[in-house]
Amino acid sequence: MYCTTSMPRNIREHGQKSCGEDMASNGNNAERVNPVLRISQLDALELNKALEQLVWSQFSSCFHGFKPGLLAHIEPEVKAFLWLFLWRFTIYSKNATVGQTILNIQYKNDLSQTQKYQPLSKHQKLWYLICTVGGRWLEERCYDLFSSRQLESFCRTKHFINFVAGLLKLCGLLNFLIFLQKGKCATLTERILGIRSVFCRPQNVRQIGFEYMNRELLWHGFAEFLIYLLPLINMQKLKLKISSWSLPIAVFSSSENTLAAHCKECSVCGEWPTMPHTIGCSHVFCYYCIKSNCLFDMYFTCPKCGTEVHNLQPLKYKIEMTEVHKL
Repeated sequence: MYCTTSMPRNIREHGQKSCGEDMASNGNNAERVNPVLRISQLDALELNKALEQLVWSQFSSCFHGFKPGLLAHIEPEVKAFLWLFLWRFTIYSKNATVGQTILNIQYKNDLSQTQKYQPLSKHQKLWYLICTVGGRWLEERCYDLFSSRQLESFCRTKHFINFVAGLLKLCGLLNFLIFLQKGKCATLTERILGIRSVFCRPQNVRQIGFEYMNRELLWHGFAEFLIYLLPLINMQKLKLKISSWSLPIAVFSSSENTLAAHCKECSVCGEWPTMPHTIGCSHVFCYYCIKSNCLFDMYFTCPKCGTEVHNLQPLKYKIEMTEVHKL
């Protein structure tokens, strides 16, 4: 308390003035707009297209029980009415589309020279409606109107409309190239009307490092690849192939004595063979074991020697019962 009263008056006034200037500068920075990334603007456009498709599919599904083609003659007008309804509760009331609202983005009047946020004027909102909803309605309706007319005047008008539509698409391409370079006005309508996308609120600092995010994205992509790949792999055949590599391969003769010496167990299940069969090699299989494996995998091979199934035949050599009792 003693230090405060003993402080010179000019120093205290200077300190109060500097504090006031800092608070004012912080307030101005809070009111300034934040630029939007290019990818966020493109994502907002894709979200808008997805919403329009969803609204139209839900609306058209309401007429599935009626006569087919009921909406075919008035489809452009119905779509224009739905887009007008969306415009009323998005651009007109909130200065942002649905996709922009999801991504914390809104439109700003770029014609104003101030750095602070300025909402769209009524004229900009109405012209946005005319350029987007009216333009699409005019394109669809003119196509339906002039597609079935063969008069010379209609053909000239149709060619003129096609020329204007191609010119607008070319201008849209040039605008997109400029957008990729400068990051403003993703569509031609935004550039003509003088509006651009800004963040509604300042973006928070990312707390997760990019190394961690890259690692997670990499493992996520690898997991999706495995989920797609694993159903295409014949696991049983792969297992039998590995087991054939791990077990020692012996060379057997094709004589009946050698076959009788190795017919005491099935090469698949390892038990005494039931209804023993051969596939052309010196090994014996249960009928049900070899048949089920052949039905499951048409390229089934012997798990011990790798011989393919050429001809499934029953074993003709008779095993003495004394050998059975010795097991």
